[in-house]
Amino acid sequence: MVTVSCDPKQLKYHCSVLDIYIRREKDELCLHNLKIPVQLIHYNHELYTNVTEAAKSPNGLVVVSIFMKVSESSNPFLNRMLNRDTITRITYKNDAYLLQGLNIEELYPETSSFITYDGSMTIPPCYETASWIIMNKPVYITRMQMHSLRLLSQNQPSQIFLSMSDNFRPVQPLNNRCIRTNINFSLQGKDCPNNRAQKLQYRGTFYLQNNPFYAYTELFSLRKPSA
Repeated sequence: MVTVSCDPKQLKYHCSVLDIYIRREKDELCLHNLKIPVQLIHYNHELYTNVTEAAKSPNGLVVVSIFMKVSESSNPFLNRMLNRDTITRITYKNDAYLLQGLNIEELYPETSSFITYDGSMTIPPCYETASWIIMNKPVYITRMQMHSLRLLSQNQPSQIFLSMSDNFRPVQPLNNRCIRTNINFSLQGKDCPNNRAQKLQYRGTFYLQNNPFYAYTELFSLRKPSA
């Protein structure tokens, strides 16, 4: 179970949905030219009974977005989820397979830096009820795994093949949203495309426990505690 707690509201959000988006050209969120996002959708379980109800309501959702980058090796979590034995069981619409023993900690990149803003969901009707947290570093996926995802069909076996890829919402304008971050811009390194973002930095805490996994953010900033 994943829980995100946000101060000063003191609201807790449980992870309910994991979405992987595969794009050939464009992406819903564009960061560092990375075009393959994983979205962890959390709903406010203290106020709402499920993610569908929360999506329509104020303070309903927190979405953690992690970009994937093509590499020779893959993230351990993705290795478990996208291996050949698993992916061949869910090729067509309505296929289902129970995959046990996944550790959500293994999906997160080795960083506590991120960008956050209040925005909308990326699927219709695109309710303006989501607080987004965009991790500043990617995780890795192999070309074979990405190819396997593109071979998944939106239709039944008896219907014409329709790939799951390229089903995206176009990039949306910022619309004067305030973008907050805990990234330390004074550190040396490759520059990020931040000329349009307001540079606001926050401090906070990040608690990591084996069972359950807690991501606790105070003023939208993360760090791992000492052992």
